Amino acid sequence: MPICEIDPWRTQYFETVECPADVFIPTEDSDAWTWNPEHRWVYDKLAVATRQGLEAAPHGVAPRTYPVFSKPIYNLKGMGVGSRALRSPADYEAAYRPGHMWMPLLQGDHVSSDVALVDGVPCWWRHARGVPAEDGTFDYWEVDGRSEPVIEGWVGDWCRRHFGGYTGMVNLETIGGRIIEVHLRFADQWPDLYGKGWVEALVRLYARREWLYEDVDRRTGYSVVLFMPHGRRYCPPPQALLQRIQRLHDVSSVQITFHEAMAPEKHAMPPGGFRVAIVNCWDRAAGNEARSLLRNHFSA
Repeated sequence: MPICEIDPWRTQYFETVECPADVFIPTEDSDAWTWNPEHRWVYDKLAVATRQGLEAAPHGVAPRTYPVFSKPIYNLKGMGVGSRALRSPADYEAAYRPGHMWMPLLQGDHVSSDVALVDGVPCWWRHARGVPAEDGTFDYWEVDGRSEPVIEGWVGDWCRRHFGGYTGMVNLETIGGRIIEVHLRFADQWPDLYGKGWVEALVRLYARREWLYEDVDRRTGYSVVLFMPHGRRYCPPPQALLQRIQRLHDVSSVQITFHEAMAPEKHAMPPGGFRVAIVNCWDRAAGNEARSLLRNHFSA
């Protein structure tokens, strides 16, 4: 399999694609950090903020104004672990943690952008807009078929300045057009929504350092997420239910996103819930129907 994937629920997107044995394509930030020493600085969220001219500092340097957003300077597990808004000096004192930072509490759409770079130059973009729920969770992501000129212009220039010598995928998360996180990988949550032949183009990018992808069937898709309450141990749905969901019109794929044998508290999850499933689809109504079926199972 060409993609170095540790989550078994996502191998379905990559297992049929051939890849040279000496090509390593990361989906985990730990692998991306290890394999890209010249560009691993992007995992320093304080550096990312200050290189955009944003006012930011580590805990220990108090904000001059509020609100601000606090988070770990490094977090290779993702899922918003340890992050929160601080709205007063009292919040800041209560939230103080070594290794954490604060930055502006940005306003606007939360967008996840996958970018194919060749020597730091963007060659392909795809954007997904997150619709938030509660406490770091998401209701769904809209994987947009359209371009985002503001992001592609400003963030594209930022990539050209800082990614010279890098060829591969980069995932950038932005709020209001400003970068909050950078990952030396792509978002492996929805590659099936990028179109036929995209994974083959991905392998070519890493194997031959070139980007060739016609992208002729681009259309908007949705990644609908199911979170359940913390504090329970959940069992995966039976195959009959998964097959029923996969047969729903406009459902592309289903992911059951936890390790049954692993204790729930060992999973990296946001404060607002324990993520148990993701449904990728071309029609959000179909995704909502599938999510309802899954919620009934996990609630039983």
